[in-house]
Amino acid sequence: MSDQMPPAGIRAEDWAATPLAVRALVMALLRRLAQVEARLNQTSRNSSKPPSSDPPQTKPRATKAPPGRTSGGQAGHEGHGRQLKPESEVDVIIEVRPESCGQCGTVLLGEDVAPERHQVTELPRIAPIVTEYRRHCLWCVACGACTQAEWPATMPRGSFGPRVQATVGYLTGRSGVSQRALALS
Repeated sequence: MSDQMPPAGIRAEDWAATPLAVRALVMALLRRLAQVEARLNQTSRNSSKPPSSDPPQTKPRATKAPPGRTSGGQAGHEGHGRQLKPESEVDVIIEVRPESCGQCGTVLLGEDVAPERHQVTELPRIAPIVTEYRRHCLWCVACGACTQAEWPATMPRGSFGPRVQATVGYLTGRSGVSQRALALS
């Protein structure tokens, strides 16, 4: 809108008779009103606002018609699952054989030359290694004095070694675990 053309609802001769300062104020207020109305009309459909911020009178989105296919991999589609490790890289093999026929109950004997395979990878349980240093004090048979050994220079001064300290530092600093939750005993 230009300041020369009157806003909607105001006659041209009335607008021409309006002082310039009032015209400028009216035009600024009309622009501001347009911005506020545009913001009020925003919903999750026409902006980046989440659906939970939509007013209650907003109609819900129409659901899409199902495409006629089941979810998941379609027939004939080549799978992209994890490749099985070769037998030489497997640590434990558990053979699972049926003991009797599922139909008649007869005891089953023999060997399956190509059994179905399933592999599960797990991390080993970590058990801390606790090292105890024992500093002895021995009595001299010649003079009767007790001499105590010096602590080894390689012995850590605190109760925890450098790898434990680094792990605690990582968990509390980088991962945000509280020291209470991480309490070592």
